[in-house]
Amino acid sequence: MADHSDAVQVVDVPAEDRFVASIEGSESELVYRVSGDRFFLVHTEVPEALGGRGIAGQLVRAAVRRAESEHLTIVPWCPYARRWLKEHPDEIGGVHVDFKTPPPEE
Repeated sequence: MADHSDAVQVVDVPAEDRFVASIEGSESELVYRVSGDRFFLVHTEVPEALGGRGIAGQLVRAAVRRAESEHLTIVPWCPYARRWLKEHPDEIGGVHVDFKTPPPEE
């Protein structure tokens, strides 16, 4: 399958605590929370019709860029973001990732 990730434009919407990518009339998102110097990645969602295009990875990359620019520690509670960060250590750069802090109980 072709890699369409270069065509993905991700926008940070701090007022809504999420990164958004709008493609073909559908919205993909990475929901986050910021507390002090900690950047909690909560949930990634990509519509099924857009799956396999690397969109979720682009959303996580946007979070890594923000964490780097604001000197935030990423706490990946989202299973997808956690897996992506572990599989792409070369893209994390100098950003600290806390894989140990568990998500809150529902």
